[in-house]
Amino acid sequence: MRELLQTTAEYAIRYLEGLDARNVAPTQEAIANLIQFDEPLPNQPVDPELVLQLLDEVGSPASMAQAGSRFFGFVTGGSLPAALAANWLAAAWDQNCGLYRITPATALLEQIALRWLLDVLHLPADCGGAFVTGATVANFTALAAARHAVLEREGWNVEADGLFGAPPITVAVSAEAHPSLLKALGLLGLGRSRVVKVPVDGQGRMRPDAIPTLARPAIICTQVGNVNTGACDPVREICDRAKEVGAWVHVDGAFGLWAAVAPSLAHLTTGMEEADSWATDAHKWLNVPYDSGLAFVRDASALQAAMAITAEYLPTVSEQRNPSDLYS
Repeated sequence: MRELLQTTAEYAIRYLEGLDARNVAPTQEAIANLIQFDEPLPNQPVDPELVLQLLDEVGSPASMAQAGSRFFGFVTGGSLPAALAANWLAAAWDQNCGLYRITPATALLEQIALRWLLDVLHLPADCGGAFVTGATVANFTALAAARHAVLEREGWNVEADGLFGAPPITVAVSAEAHPSLLKALGLLGLGRSRVVKVPVDGQGRMRPDAIPTLARPAIICTQVGNVNTGACDPVREICDRAKEVGAWVHVDGAFGLWAAVAPSLAHLTTGMEEADSWATDAHKWLNVPYDSGLAFVRDASALQAAMAITAEYLPTVSEQRNPSDLYS
């Protein structure tokens, strides 16, 4: 085991140290060599040293150098060495992190990290929060809490009774909403196409004056960090409009929520803290490994009601926070 892990660490270190000297995109030869992976399922175990050697010699050259300083595709940052090292150790721990009583170390670390993030993003300290796989699931998780809350106000328990026969939810989104938000709405049964699309200005910001009168129950999805322009919706003004009809305001902040941390950019997120839920992604600006989406909900009980899991064989009763109560 020791030799295998040490060899793998050497492969990884050599890969990272060579990023600045190689092409960002793999060569056609490297891509063609991937055919070496395509073989029948072996009948017998293969020496793990040979497997890792094949991954390094064939897989590494055919990878895109996304962790390097010259990759500018998408919004992808290479992991910082400290983040990568912690990720390696977490993988070695191999914890099933859903319940505090089973994995107290990771459950507490998650709770502390979420508290720190609420602090740095200037969001309410008593928000519920969850680490999830990415921005799509962060939107899904926060909007599941929104779906629960707006239907509960109408006397409907969506987790127990589903959407069949439920009061229809009016969902308003920016005309330039990110596709991941629409995907989340589709997964939640709220529809990708039945949403109300609110016009935007020349920078892609939602126009509060263009939000129509929304019938309750209602959810308004705003955007902090337009994928095309970087512009941020005027969330405070949108929240003011939402209060008139009792609508839930969600912020898709996958690209721009972190502007709240920088004094020179914080003005772009003014009023963001008045929303009801927020979604973002740590790999975009914090340079941590995949996957690291984040969902925050002002009403922690709504998040738990939407996401909690119970089963007779699970020791879910705990005075401490169970991560599995707050994410999908």
